[in-house]
Amino acid sequence: MSRVRVGPALVGLFLLAAILGPWLGFGDPMAIDLDHQFETPTGAHPLGTADNGVDLLSAMLHGARLAALVALVVVGASVLVGTLLGAWAGLRGGTFDFVLGGVMDLVQSFPGIILNIAILALVAEPTLIHLIVALAVPGWVLYARLARAEALSLRERGFVQAAQVLGASDLRVLFRHVLPNLVGPILIQATSAFGGVVLAESTLSFLGLGPATHVSWGAILDQGSGVLLRFPHVALVAGSAIALTVLGFNLTGDWLRDRADVRG
Repeated sequence: MSRVRVGPALVGLFLLAAILGPWLGFGDPMAIDLDHQFETPTGAHPLGTADNGVDLLSAMLHGARLAALVALVVVGASVLVGTLLGAWAGLRGGTFDFVLGGVMDLVQSFPGIILNIAILALVAEPTLIHLIVALAVPGWVLYARLARAEALSLRERGFVQAAQVLGASDLRVLFRHVLPNLVGPILIQATSAFGGVVLAESTLSFLGLGPATHVSWGAILDQGSGVLLRFPHVALVAGSAIALTVLGFNLTGDWLRDRADVRG
């Protein structure tokens, strides 16, 4: 099966789990059953149980919803802020472009995960909002750089220069001529970025920096890593879900990039 099918299929399974999973009636992912801790898969628990007897299937389905929600909000906010700022800087140039370039260089001078951890370390008990902010702060830069580069190229094109000669304002040129031509490249980048956000959210939760009130794949993987030799099914289930989800978004992004490449 080619990546044309594998990528979207994996993404589709992830989205179905996130949307429908918590409503399928597999139980409360926070329910404690100390008599059935770390059980292997059975009829009552198709994926087995984790720490405190938590049903692993229910926990994974609720974890998918958290991952999807975080990825959607983070990528959406990053795309909106980054694209607008980058496109405006590329179109106008001057002082704004210079200042934005310095800010982007400053943000990217820190490794993303280190900046995420530093932001979350500022609060005693990170919540879902804190997690989203921590991931979005460095996330917008990638789209700003892409939008700026595309805008620099577009402003030299004939249709943009013609609009400016006819008296169109910079805002009109931005929204009528520049941003519509950025949809393709931004969409491709955002598709791949979804997987990156899922991985980053799982990493932070694995490190104990995720919201304690929500079930996360990273937290489940952390539980499984502590009992890996005795009960490998916990880490295997959580790790496989993370890996396959990231793979699905990456393959889908690559496929979209190939389709958009006119040289292909």
